[in-house]
Amino acid sequence: MAKEKKYFPSFDDIVFDKRNKEYGAYDLRKKYSRTVMISTIIGIIIISTAVIVPYIRAKNLAQIALRDANEVIADMANNLQQEEAVAPPPPPPPPPAEQQVVVKYVAPVVVDSVKPEDHTLMSTDEQVETTVNAEVTEVQEEVQEEVQEEVEQQVFVVVEEMPSFPGGDVELFKFIYANIQYPEIAKENNIQGKVILRFCVTDKGTVDKISVTRGIDPSLDEEAIRVIKMLPLFKPGKQGGKPVSVWYSLPISFQLK
Repeated sequence: MAKEKKYFPSFDDIVFDKRNKEYGAYDLRKKYSRTVMISTIIGIIIISTAVIVPYIRAKNLAQIALRDANEVIADMANNLQQEEAVAPPPPPPPPPAEQQVVVKYVAPVVVDSVKPEDHTLMSTDEQVETTVNAEVTEVQEEVQEEVQEEVEQQVFVVVEEMPSFPGGDVELFKFIYANIQYPEIAKENNIQGKVILRFCVTDKGTVDKISVTRGIDPSLDEEAIRVIKMLPLFKPGKQGGKPVSVWYSLPISFQLK
């Protein structure tokens, strides 16, 4: 004889025994556990979305800005290489002009109080040698000063170790967008876009020679330059282990929300 399955009534069946189960309360209590589980899952999804989406969006914006900056630097390096390849070699320097030395004859003056052996006359060869040596020394000093000025004023485009902002590009863009003040005239005219700036990071880490390579509107260009002037010290670039001045390009986006 087959064993009969025993039926154990649930708590809801016990509570609603001999009561009207068609009223609706019985169905609500039967579905309560399932409803709580679905609500919990939906709440977790909503909270996770509210936390993760802004983080992913901020990370994507930083990556896009970094990619734009790298593209601008690569374009400038390619343009500079093309200009150097196309530029003709400089003409050879003209030969130095021959120097003519004129020795003026001075007639001797006879004075009774001076003995003839006290006069020491410089020969013509000694006068010529003295004049030429003095002029050569002056020319050498001028050439050395010009070469030293050219070395000090040299600004590199690409070096072994490029300059970097403290904390990286993410902190750089955080500083910029925290200090930008959208011009009112640009807001009224709904002017948006991207301003690309070029500036020099000196061997001391300071920012110098700021210029706009691609602008949108004078008000936005001036605001971008103002923020770049506020930047703190960079870690300077290095070439051959020594700090040098390096050109740096940076895009700044202006968007109205």
